[in-house]
Amino acid sequence: MSLIVDIERNLPGFRLTVSLKTGSGTLGLLGPSGSGKSMTLRCIAGLERPTAGRISLAGQVLFDAAKGINLPPQRRRIGFLFQHYALFPNLTVSGNIAMGLRGIGRKEQAGIIGEMVALVKLEGLENRYPRQLSGGQQQRAALARALAPRPQVLLLDEPFSALDNHLRGEMEQEVAVLLGNFHGAAVFVSHNTEEVYRLCPDLLVLENGKVTAVGPREGIFSNPPTLAIARMMGCQNLSRIRNKNDGRVEALDWGCCLRLPAATVIAGASHIGIYGNHIRPAGNGDGENILEGRVVNIIEAPHYVTISVKPAKTVDGGCLKIIWPKEMWGKPGPQKQQSLKLQLPPEKIFLIRDLRY
Repeated sequence: MSLIVDIERNLPGFRLTVSLKTGSGTLGLLGPSGSGKSMTLRCIAGLERPTAGRISLAGQVLFDAAKGINLPPQRRRIGFLFQHYALFPNLTVSGNIAMGLRGIGRKEQAGIIGEMVALVKLEGLENRYPRQLSGGQQQRAALARALAPRPQVLLLDEPFSALDNHLRGEMEQEVAVLLGNFHGAAVFVSHNTEEVYRLCPDLLVLENGKVTAVGPREGIFSNPPTLAIARMMGCQNLSRIRNKNDGRVEALDWGCCLRLPAATVIAGASHIGIYGNHIRPAGNGDGENILEGRVVNIIEAPHYVTISVKPAKTVDGGCLKIIWPKEMWGKPGPQKQQSLKLQLPPEKIFLIRDLRY
């Protein structure tokens, strides 16, 4: 079973162009707000009509602009968990689940509703209305409705965005179990990179309506291919570069030269990057990729500290953001204006392109 999407859709300010193919498992669809993520899901579900292209599922054509094929949502065998759940306020939990089961007998319908209620742990709440449910319970009811028709594809659009942090963590674990037991394909939309990393083995990244990266999550996170994706993945340490033609690059915003493994060199690279948790204190035996600076700001969290370090050899350059566990420091911890000597491990540095130019 495979979902194949190759569509275009005219949107205000840009044209959405998406090509993707996914089988069993969960594909994460990442991108900034307004990049076309939700519109892609709506086109797959049949809630929006693409301008051009084709969508097929398990060999069946769902949409083909050239041939005039556009199956309605109820014939696509696709479940959709909306961002704000879209439960019918005048229907109970059972009534909402039944909306996805029209066209089958009452006895069979009742059996499926009972199965779904048990699956999402809403036993005893079948006759409650959405206003009588907590946020997590509403999400469970919406998920049960999406799963009730036995879909071949499950689409999840920012499913945790309306939940507080505690409930978000609980529901993420429950959804992870459901996705692990789901035998079809799933597409999970979010702009939360940590959430997507935990739930989705493969990623597709959208920027301004275009696919700019696709592949296993580990590769995209560890070596973001573009400047925008590096920022999206949470990398705060980015510098313009100048090639030195001796296996090194000059990091213009950090005032230092850095040696890179040959495998990391890419044509047309404009910037260099490193995640804050990969920068470490320089030891006596570290002879290359050393940077000295002073602490200009410290932000403490319960278990880690983010330290802003101004490189010593720059005037206009920015600060490096270092993320270290608190136990690395002991007491009293880092102090403002303290001098630090840092090492940027060559194997943790990546080169990236800026696709704006």
